Order: sequence, then structure tokens, then C-alpha cells
Amino acid sequence: MHDMTRPHDLLWGMTPAQLPADAPDWARQVVDAGQPVVVRRAVVASGQIAVGLRGSRREERYASVMVASAVLRRVRPEQLVERLPVAELPALCALAELKPALDALGLCWGVTGSVGYQLATGLPTAHADSDLDLLLRTPLALSRPRARELQRLLDEAPCRVDMQMETPAGAIALREWAGHSPRVLVKCATGARLVRGPWAPEELAA
Repeated sequence: MHDMTRPHDLLWGMTPAQLPADAPDWARQVVDAGQPVVVRRAVVASGQIAVGLRGSRREERYASVMVASAVLRRVRPEQLVERLPVAELPALCALAELKPALDALGLCWGVTGSVGYQLATGLPTAHADSDLDLLLRTPLALSRPRARELQRLLDEAPCRVDMQMETPAGAIALREWAGHSPRVLVKCATGARLVRGPWAPEELAA
């Protein structure tokens, strides 16, 4: 299963024994309670997965690694938008409002961040001021004019919406690609760098 994991996937199965001795108490409580961890971008040894743990407070974030063979369940961001609950939180309202237009794009998309974690676990990790974090899988080039149209749509939502595009070169912010800078920041397992075209063959070879 670990060969198929991608950043932002939620994984169940990590145990306190897999955490290093200096891990914070809250992190041990999270995995002891059976809560999922989030796949993050990093280079790790074979048989391991780079993951992040999140606690109940914003400052409670911890980077760790998970033994791949321990994964019991995986949920992808796009699975979390198949059926949405009725809710009054602005971020969840925005998600429901945007869903028809995002489905119509013909691209795979999903939700991450606190809203995604809440949809996956039922824990109240989102609040009235939470942003909505979205992921759009773009294996083929998305033109900058089309990106600007999409960004305008997101800007009309009842809360701030940040969309990350997963390209062959790594992740870029839709807001950046919709801008006018000739280069954008792409994030991958080895770090971040500026590129002109995240779908260009020369960028993939860099």
C-alpha cells in the first residue's frame, strides 16, 4: 500500500511505539487514540513513509515517519468529497457550494487540512475561521488563463480557499499559477524550487 501513498493521504495504523523517545506527549496521545497521520513530502528510508501528526491546537504539529507495513487504512483527499455532510461552518458551506463547479472540471480533486481531517475522523478540527484547503490533481498542463478563472471562482466562496495543484514536478499553489510571475514555487520531496513550467520536461529532469 505504501507505494501508492501520496502527500495529504490519511493513514491509520501508527502506534506510539513507532514514535521516537523525544516525541511530545500529545503526539503519543493522538496515535494511541487511533487517529490518522498525514503523508508529507520528504525523502525517507525504504519501507518508511514520511508523515505528520496534528494535535488539537494549531501549534501541535509533529513530523515523523511511519513503518509502511503498519498501514491499516488509507483515505485520499478525493474520497472525502464524495458525500458531504450538512453543516454551518463557513469552510464546509464553501466546500458544498464549490463542489458542482469543481466536479465539472473533469479533474480529480479533494479536500485537505483541518476540514479534510474533520471529514475523515469526525473530530471538530475545523472552526468558524478555518480556511478551506483543496487539492487538484493536474497531470497535464493547466493554462494560466484557466487557472485565473478557477481562482476567481474560489475567491467568491464564503471563506478563504487555498488550492494546491499536484503537478508532475510537485505541488504549486493555484493562486501563484494564476498570477503573473514567470516562475512559481514548486514543492517536492527534496525541497522547494522556482520553476517556469511544472509540466515541462526540463523541470521534471531537474
